[in-house]
Formats: sequence, structure tokens, C-alpha cells
Amino acid sequence: MGIARALAAEGCAVMLNGFGEREEIERQRAELAEAFDVKVLYSGGNLEQAGECADLIADAEARLGPVDILVNNAGIQHVAPVESFPIDRWDSILAVNLTAAFLTIRRALPAMRSRGWGRVINIASTHGLVASPRKAAYVAAKHGLLGLTKVVALETAGEGITCNAICPGWVLTPLVQRQIDARAAAEGVDVERATRELLAEKQPSGRFTTVEQLGALAVFLCSEAASNLTGACLPIDGGWLAQ
Repeated sequence: MGIARALAAEGCAVMLNGFGEREEIERQRAELAEAFDVKVLYSGGNLEQAGECADLIADAEARLGPVDILVNNAGIQHVAPVESFPIDRWDSILAVNLTAAFLTIRRALPAMRSRGWGRVINIASTHGLVASPRKAAYVAAKHGLLGLTKVVALETAGEGITCNAICPGWVLTPLVQRQIDARAAAEGVDVERATRELLAEKQPSGRFTTVEQLGALAVFLCSEAASNLTGACLPIDGGWLAQ
């Protein structure tokens, strides 16, 4: 919600997407709309299904108007060695983390071209630039997302459209929290220690990147100041890639 909140604070109408408890989704949707006096809607499309990716863009256009800013932020994870990585999990991760972005961009781009303005922001990962063991599908998908970002940037250069990728390091999302909990259980340590060890391995700052920081970067990428910034893969990783 950090990116949605940052864009809503700038006056953008927002179409949310994602899974969760219906009551909690509605609470967050209503809170965001009230806080910033903008229209905030929710579409429950399953981005693992190809047809529902295009439907999400069509739904946003029908209910909110032209899609000027597209943020591809869906992501799932599974951890296992390559030789025992479940094929169905590979397929799901590639579908959600990479193919869905291709399909939403494919659907949104023609209208952006016709208006001569658009911003595509793909939320990749430090794992789009480097790898870690046991994350074959996630790393492959995020590397692919950076390649897609560069192709779209080249194809739209000079048309008032930019396409960039944000590459966060560790962000304390529910997905990362599950990894921390699993690590704590496997090592027989408390969650606080598992968190410290996780950060120490990769992120020299020793701090999580926050959703507020990601939101601020997304707002910048939508600004006039970033109108000639395209095809970039921007790390926000506490020094992870500097090592």
C-alpha cells in the first residue's frame, strides 16, 4: 500500500489489486480514499491468469478513466533447490512476477501512446540484478522483468512514456516475514535474531527499505524531473549491491 498511498497523496485515483481478507481490503481502500479525497477502487483479478491481467486494465479504464500510471507490484515466492523445485510453483511465480507485467503493459500501452504520456513502474528486486540460492524462479522472473523494462523503455522512447524498474532489497512485507519466521523455526532462534541475521547477510545498512521510501521513489519517477529517465533499474537496497 505504500506506493498506492504515495500516489494518492499526489491526487491520483487508484485501482488496487491483490489477495487478502475482503473486510481488510475494503478497510484499506476506504481509508485511502478518505485520507486523500481521491477515488480508490479495488479489482480482485488473479494475475496468475492471463486473461485477468488484461481485464484488470480494462476495469480500471472503465471505472476510473485512462490509465496514465501502471505499477506492476504483484509478487509471490517459493524457496527450494533447483533439482527439487516444484514445476507448478515455477509456473506460478513466472506467471505472477513476470508474465503478468508483460500482459498489463501490453494492454495499457496503446492508450498511453495515443495520449503521448505514460509511466510504467515495475517493482523488481535486488534479485533482478544478483542471485541467491534456492530462489530459482523468483530470481529468473525478476531478471526477466528488468529485461522487459528495458525493451519497453526503448520501444516508447521519445513518446512521452517512461518505463523504469525499482529494485528493493529487503522490505518487511508479509512475504519476507514468512521467510524470517521459517528461518527462525529452522535455526531454533527467535524472530528478532533471525531478522538481524537476514539483514546482516545482505543489507549493510542493517535496516529494511520501507514502503514509504518506495512510494516516494515511484512519485519521483512519475514527475517531470524524471521525464528523461527511462529503462533504469534503480536499487534501493541499503548497500546490498555495493559489496
